Amino acid sequence: MPTLDDIYRKFGETAEAAQLLETQLGTMLLLSRGAEDGLFTEPNPELAANLYSTINRHTLGQLIKRLNTTPQSLDALESVLSNALEERNRLFHSFYRHHNFRRNSDEGRELMLKDIESIHDTLLRAYKAVMLLNGVDLDALVDSGIEHNAPTRHVQI
Repeated sequence: MPTLDDIYRKFGETAEAAQLLETQLGTMLLLSRGAEDGLFTEPNPELAANLYSTINRHTLGQLIKRLNTTPQSLDALESVLSNALEERNRLFHSFYRHHNFRRNSDEGRELMLKDIESIHDTLLRAYKAVMLLNGVDLDALVDSGIEHNAPTRHVQI
């Protein structure tokens, strides 16, 4: 039977999946807007910093909406991203309130864990789809064993 620690761990893993999706969409928007503003041909550190700061404050829903107005539209991923947005919001805004006292029983924690695993799967599916749109097949990378060569130090963004 799952423990409360199992629920908390899975919540953290699921939150990470949500942040990975948001980060990738933010990177896509930054690339699009950077090209629009000519930052790759005429660097402007102040404009780039302001652009990054603005994009970094966007919610998942705002990122999706703004990317749909760029040349690299997300129309093909509308359904998967819509589901991801709904599940991300449910995770952060109502997961514990919805399950409330289930956390106090084995059966309740089992239901909670199944629910959070479902949310995680939805977010991960969206992240993989966005990465694939950008030419990165995460499943193929995992199959190739690349996770054994993954970076281990902090990289300043």
